Amino acid sequence: MTYYLLSVVQPSEGEPPSAEALAQIVGSLETFHQELRAAGAWVFAGGLDGPESAAVLRPRGADVQVTEGPYARGTEYVGGLCLLKAPDRAAALEWGRRASLATTLPIEVRPFLHPTED
Repeated sequence: MTYYLLSVVQPSEGEPPSAEALAQIVGSLETFHQELRAAGAWVFAGGLDGPESAAVLRPRGADVQVTEGPYARGTEYVGGLCLLKAPDRAAALEWGRRASLATTLPIEVRPFLHPTED
């Protein structure tokens, strides 16, 4: 098994979904998470606060510099993540496809470097 990170790609511009649309997305995500659990693929998932809440820490000799704000500014940011286990890339991409349909947003699928012993 390999761990995969599904990153939710959130647009930084544009109107947020209506309350009704957001409620439907939340319901779809809960169904998606239940399917992950039932399949034994679930590890962790959660949404992230906006990029304005970020801080970047950079080593500066023996000290660390703290900069308020995101590492990079752009038209998109990571709005949430899901960590799952999958036997191969094809299975992870299928979970990513389902996550994209649930969130209505792009999903980046990326494997961790080393497979697990599961």
